Amino acid sequence: MTTAWFTASPRRHMGRVAAATTLLAGLAGCGPQYDPLTREGLWRPNHANRANLVMQVANPADLVRGTGATTSDGQLAAAAVDRLRNDKLKPLPAAGVAEISTTNSGANNTGGGQ
Repeated sequence: MTTAWFTASPRRHMGRVAAATTLLAGLAGCGPQYDPLTREGLWRPNHANRANLVMQVANPADLVRGTGATTSDGQLAAAAVDRLRNDKLKPLPAAGVAEISTTNSGANNTGGGQ
């Protein structure tokens, strides 16, 4: 048993190939004129977010290259890290609130599961 496309004449087959080629060539022309970013009269990226951000900062150059804080003391911060690493922490100052402490409720909870 043969199928219909095998029994079609070569002339008919060439007609189908020509129609498909014409269709593909026509669709290939659907290029940039239908792209919403390139069509005339439609939305264009205009960097509005960047412009708004530049208007909100005191010095727009800080968006390119940041500046260090002039009021911070690096030695004081480094000393705190050193005390933390060497277990020489300073006690917290009294804040005027009630002291909170843990109490043992009398249960012998060793956590060992034995």
